[in-house]
Amino acid sequence: MDAPPRSDMLTRGDPLAGLLEGPRARGAFMIRACFDPPWSVRIEDRAPLTVMLMVRGDAWITPDTGEPLRLRAGDLAIARGPDPYTCADDPDTAPQALILPGERCAYPDGRPLNGSMDLGVRTWGDRPDGSTLLLIGTYLMQGEISGRLLDALPPLLSLTSDVWECPLTPLLMEEIVRDEPGQEVVLDRLLDLLVIAALRAWFSRPEAAAPAWYRAMADPVVGRVLRLLQDDPAHPWTVATLAAKAGVSRAALARRFTDLVGEPPMTYLTGWRLALAADRLRDSGDTLDAIARHVGYGSAFALSNAFKRVYGVSPQDHRTRAEAARVGVGADG
Repeated sequence: MDAPPRSDMLTRGDPLAGLLEGPRARGAFMIRACFDPPWSVRIEDRAPLTVMLMVRGDAWITPDTGEPLRLRAGDLAIARGPDPYTCADDPDTAPQALILPGERCAYPDGRPLNGSMDLGVRTWGDRPDGSTLLLIGTYLMQGEISGRLLDALPPLLSLTSDVWECPLTPLLMEEIVRDEPGQEVVLDRLLDLLVIAALRAWFSRPEAAAPAWYRAMADPVVGRVLRLLQDDPAHPWTVATLAAKAGVSRAALARRFTDLVGEPPMTYLTGWRLALAADRLRDSGDTLDAIARHVGYGSAFALSNAFKRVYGVSPQDHRTRAEAARVGVGADG
């Protein structure tokens, strides 16, 4: 028997890791930003997720809507795109540079920077040993499996050093400036680990508005059903079979699942299957028939109808757009 795909193994028993498997970093944009005040950078790259880890000094992150967020040494912030924001030593400092889609950098008037702020391997700013040091990691594309997670996040969140100490800072500091074969893959995996660790810490805080599915995993009945659905989406599940597995009646399961997750079991399963299909369309060359079988649809026709109803485009159009976006990112980078 063939071993299950890596993404299937990661989803088992850990919904957060499973949902983050969708946009797993691939050639992520990672830099050390080094500045002396005054400094300010306007971020308009429309990236789905950016992580900022303050190593030295402090900074302010100011979204176009919402309150500015201050980062001190040891703090971490996550910005959920595509809305723009400004990162600076002070909210009143005027931007000196723009970060645009495709990792393009420009002056505020639109002229390309042409490498004028490059300071070495993945190092950027005005002085390599500047008083401010910020590690930045950016996911360039959004995977569909992550949609439920990203939708549950605020536009900007932070973890301060007094509630969470980042265990990866020394390793990131060492690896981000290395220029060796395969280094991008190493940094991609470190970014994934950083995001998962940070979001686990954030969701565990009482004030965090964790998504319903995440909270429901702790329920002895609904959590078991969620794991069954996520671990084996291709199984011909019904409310009756799920209820039997969970040891409750169909009515009790339907009511409890809907109350905790916010949608009925079969609706959740449909969304999960289609999200898996969308991710496979983006990341693999599998035929539509093969993808349909993998996620629990009897035929490519059945999957195509369901996919278009939910996503508004055919599976082929979705794949074509994903390929075009990937080529565009590569060309711009």
